[in-house]
Amino acid sequence: MRIIALKTLRDFLMIHADAEAVLRAWYTDANRAEWKSPADIKTIYANASILGHNRVVFNIRGNTYRLIIAINYTIGIIYIRFIGTYAEYDRINADKIY
Repeated sequence: MRIIALKTLRDFLMIHADAEAVLRAWYTDANRAEWKSPADIKTIYANASILGHNRVVFNIRGNTYRLIIAINYTIGIIYIRFIGTYAEYDRINADKIY
């Protein structure tokens, strides 16, 4: 998969360095993946939440942080839509954030 908006992850890590190892592992998995459906994601990330509009929410660092992606399964592109604390996540609409 090709991952778009890596700057979002880099900017986040400048403030939340404690998430670096987990995000690097997620990035490696996602970059190597060939996800064709939400079921493919769930085989690796059973705790991922599948939302509408091809959105997926990942729990990062024991649910301390949340990562939202939009994914185009047909062309194999992941768009980073949000990464933040659990409290920040609670203030957004995960289905509509761009």
